[in-house]
Amino acid sequence: MAVDRNQVLRSAAALLSRKATATMDEVARAAGIGRATLHRQFAGRDALVRALEALGLEELEQAHDRARLDEGPEDEAVRRLIAEVEPVAPLLSFLVTENQLFEGDEQNEGWARLDARIMALFRRGQENGVFRIDLTPAWLSEAFYGLIGSGAWAVHDGRVAAKDFQYMIAELLLGGARRSVEK
Repeated sequence: MAVDRNQVLRSAAALLSRKATATMDEVARAAGIGRATLHRQFAGRDALVRALEALGLEELEQAHDRARLDEGPEDEAVRRLIAEVEPVAPLLSFLVTENQLFEGDEQNEGWARLDARIMALFRRGQENGVFRIDLTPAWLSEAFYGLIGSGAWAVHDGRVAAKDFQYMIAELLLGGARRSVEK
């Protein structure tokens, strides 16, 4: 019986997004396969996490593409990005807590590409007078991803209604990022 690697990854992502400490046995059960089969696909947890990182980065890059970050007013582009990132938010929330992905020289360059894209959006917004200039584009980018991850956990825990995810993140982020008009 052939194992659908993509299905295994999606099952692992769904489980680990809810329970970051899940064991490889639990991942195998969630994917409907045996532990030995899982280990044939992924040599261990590190290999599984790296494969999940590749999946997450691919989905995040597609979300950035769909959000059309270079089009229209910058605050509207941020709202589109929040909407497009929402489906991958639980996986992102898991990935950003995996220190192994961000230590040493083996950091995936996909993170830098994503950072560059969103920082360019915030920088453009600053240049156009939409966003505050006392907050760096790097900080605004970190705030964006932090709110996405925290929002995913809040929805998962039932502390926030899923229907409020986009609104709450956009209002908090943009409310803090927008440049005030002095009178």
